Amino acid sequence: MIHAPLKIRVEDCKRLKIKKKFVTGAIVGKAEIYAVKKYNSIKEVKMDQKLHFASKNVHDRTFGFRLKNAKSFRIPIRWKGQLGFFDVNLPKTKIKNTEIVSDIVDEENRYQWIGHH
Repeated sequence: MIHAPLKIRVEDCKRLKIKKKFVTGAIVGKAEIYAVKKYNSIKEVKMDQKLHFASKNVHDRTFGFRLKNAKSFRIPIRWKGQLGFFDVNLPKTKIKNTEIVSDIVDEENRYQWIGHH
């Protein structure tokens, strides 16, 4: 899961040329970690800086994570979050209108096939 913090780092948005408004304090997507790189020095981190979207403040970075299959959620899940990795135990919800679920699943399948045939 990918979590958006409550506070947006304005300087990082400027650096990455991101101008749109963000959802904050929510789980906004998902991705798979496929590789982890351990950094032994600040020099190593600076050599890989172009690969990092995180802040340029590299003094305390020890690991770099490579992600794949990133996908944003159309409906973010409100969640307080915390620093680093954390567990998320979402409550079970009862769905009264199963037609809505069917429509969402159908829409999800259509998005997966767009441009893949």
